[in-house]
Amino acid sequence: MGAWALLLPLLTAMAQAQVCSVSNAIFEVQENTNLSGPLTDIDVPAGQQVTLGPSSTPYAFRIQGTQLFLNVTPDYEENTMLEAHLECRSGNTVVTQLRVFVFVLDINDNPPKFPFEVKVENIPEDTKVNTTVIPETELEAQDLDKDDVLFYTLQEVTPGARDFFSLVGTNLPALRLDRTLDFYTWQSMTFRLLVRDTQEENVQPSHTAMATLVLEVQPADLRPPWFLPCTYSDPYVCINAEYRGAVPTGHKLPASLILRPGPIHAVDGDQGINQRILYSIMMGQEDGTFAIDTDSGNLTMTRSVPSPKTFSLLVKGEQADHARYSVTWVTIEARNATGSPPHFPESRYHGTVARGSGAGVEVKDATAPAQPLRIWAQDPDFPDLNSAITYRVTNNTNFRMDGETVLTAALLADVGVFYAEVEANNTVTAGTATTVVEIQVLEREEPTPTGPPQIGGGSTSGDGEPGVSQAEDRRFSVVDMAALGGVLGALLLLALIALLILVHKHYGQQLKCCSGKDLERKPLSFDNQAFVAPQEANWAPAPHSSPGPTRAAAPEPPEPPEPAPPEPPSTAAPRPASESPEVARDGDGPAAVRSILTKERRPEGGYKAVWFGEDIGAEADVVVLNSPASDTAHAADSGSEASSDEDADADPHDDAPGAGSTYV
Repeated sequence: MGAWALLLPLLTAMAQAQVCSVSNAIFEVQENTNLSGPLTDIDVPAGQQVTLGPSSTPYAFRIQGTQLFLNVTPDYEENTMLEAHLECRSGNTVVTQLRVFVFVLDINDNPPKFPFEVKVENIPEDTKVNTTVIPETELEAQDLDKDDVLFYTLQEVTPGARDFFSLVGTNLPALRLDRTLDFYTWQSMTFRLLVRDTQEENVQPSHTAMATLVLEVQPADLRPPWFLPCTYSDPYVCINAEYRGAVPTGHKLPASLILRPGPIHAVDGDQGINQRILYSIMMGQEDGTFAIDTDSGNLTMTRSVPSPKTFSLLVKGEQADHARYSVTWVTIEARNATGSPPHFPESRYHGTVARGSGAGVEVKDATAPAQPLRIWAQDPDFPDLNSAITYRVTNNTNFRMDGETVLTAALLADVGVFYAEVEANNTVTAGTATTVVEIQVLEREEPTPTGPPQIGGGSTSGDGEPGVSQAEDRRFSVVDMAALGGVLGALLLLALIALLILVHKHYGQQLKCCSGKDLERKPLSFDNQAFVAPQEANWAPAPHSSPGPTRAAAPEPPEPPEPAPPEPPSTAAPRPASESPEVARDGDGPAAVRSILTKERRPEGGYKAVWFGEDIGAEADVVVLNSPASDTAHAADSGSEASSDEDADADPHDDAPGAGSTYV
């Protein structure tokens, strides 16, 4: 027994020396790592060979000598574990089998991917707020890296779209409605949906992906039919139009009745749905006098009305799906007709239509391009309208009448101007009237603020002469008229300034006088506006020495009164031209004086006149006499001395005050 105990370790060592072995059978390698050296060494007993067994991961390993190598670059997304099956053989006998495992470690090496590039989603207009319109499963991206957490961001492409939609969470890409939708304001909204596999942008490695999200707002059936034209409307409500018409008594009109403000016509209030409208009369015609076409809404007569009467019809417009309807009133007045012929209020009408329009296109009113051109004749018996009047184009095959509306009857391929005669025929009285329609075919373009351009041919006034069309007269916008007013105002201001300059230049002195300012005192001279021509003046001595009644002189600063001898006339205040003459007195000397008008002309205007008393040595007074503008031409210098000589011998009674002379 003791001998066997000594031999056991020896036998065990001998047995181990007969099998293959490796130092480590389990390895961990990060994906995308390229190992150039051996993975492990294999201990192979003498006389044995080691090979890869059939259960090894295909193409993943190779054995060179007694070393095991990794033959591929590991990829976690392809294989999370690689296995090498080693067989040691002695001849054909497998002596030992070993297994080596390589676990591949995942790293962030793959970007996230959306299941779509562009996703279009229809959202009903009446979707409730806080509703999840697109679930997470339809928007979330996929990332092959198992440990990655994805972060989502919604970016608006359509300005203002982010007010309507948002993501439920940063890591939960479900789309939620935050605000009530309006099909007429927002019919389509576009977003960019971004995803990143790191929370921070500047982390490495970090990968992102992007997809486009288009949300199409689908109209919901929220509004009833609208009878046009609305007396008031916005995108949500319309106050329906009410229609009126007139028919002659005793006659059944064969055509549809002509109504105001237009034919009975309703549209679906939800324009995006645009359901067909069906018409019917609900009440107001118990005798069945009128009938309405279910599809067109045209109102016709089924019998004549024997006497004047007013019908009030309640007309219903209902959607073809019977979901919603509206009603309006149609008032028809039956009146007596006396047979007066109709007449057109305008001798020429003006319309426009786009080039390239085919048959059946409405001609627009040139004065109101958004409205169709309507042509209607007046009847004295029917001041407003007459359904008995029919209309037709008599001389132009490119156009036709549909009631009062002008329609195209052929393709209009070229730009130009067309003229058509429209005839109005009263089917009851057989009276007719005609008018002319000028239709301009224009290029297709957005309307300008000044209205449609005039291509050629002016309008015609009532007498048929060419002139400026009504469209031209009324096609200017408020902005244009404001600009014109500003220019005219500036020109008026410049004209007023120029006028003031001219007035100041030519009449400055008179204006200063009239303004109440004191005239500048000039030494030894005064202005006398009553100066007359020498041949008309009478310079005889004054009949008496007392002064006559005078007007108040120009105000002068008050001076304290003090006794003083009589001052010469040069120190007296100037008197107006209309003031009564005043006789200069020299103490106790004679009252009469005589004047000599010299030929000297003063530069500041007027003449110098000198008066002498009976005593040749008496003190002389000098005054400047200014002639009025109208008399200046008569006061010639050549006659001054002659006049003074003749005055010396003249009759004294001719020189009385007020006889045309002025005395100081």
